[in-house]
Amino acid sequence: MRYLNQLVILEYQALNGLYSSMQNISEIEELIKLISKLPGLGPRSAKRIVLKLINNREELIKPMAKNLAEVYKNIYRCKNCGSLKSKTIGCNNCENIKQKFNKICVVENIADQWSIEASSIYQGYFHILGGTISSNNTNKDELLIGALAERVKKEKIEEVILATSSTIEGQTTAYYIQDSLKDINVKISKLAQGLPVGGEIESLDDGTLFSAFKNRSAIKPSSG
Repeated sequence: MRYLNQLVILEYQALNGLYSSMQNISEIEELIKLISKLPGLGPRSAKRIVLKLINNREELIKPMAKNLAEVYKNIYRCKNCGSLKSKTIGCNNCENIKQKFNKICVVENIADQWSIEASSIYQGYFHILGGTISSNNTNKDELLIGALAERVKKEKIEEVILATSSTIEGQTTAYYIQDSLKDINVKISKLAQGLPVGGEIESLDDGTLFSAFKNRSAIKPSSG
């Protein structure tokens, strides 16, 4: 254990030494700042990634730069369902689906959709909000709730499943969606047992998701 700790210290010192020699290079500093903003990464991890990229210019930097440029140019958000859409093939989440469903599951982000799809517990349409209504005055139009209402009517949806996270923001968003759909004759349900308070959908295991979907409960329309 002591030997491993010494190795970690030596590696950290070496990494800091290499970074110190690059501190005056603005392009590298800016790249480290950008990468450290990615989920699960901090400044130290970003430094490692940048060094790896620099040491593999032809194998990593060149093809990655080209691919990122293509993604920036051709991939954008679908205004109908909120998923990612390609200029060349359209949206695989709503435009290219041949099978018809009578349910639509509303999630906060694409990662939530991927988690639910991977568990194979749900068969139906998805609608990706792209965020939640939060205290920083998120523009409600950006959440495509109006588009959700149009999809419900157009696709003759019988049930809307609110699969927002069990956080204050997630529940606030769910209540807003419920109110926005109150004039449409559609069943609205929410995930039930198995979803812990404060839990985010993408971090749940398959068993928990299965329980949450299986025991989902209908939301009674507000009397106000």
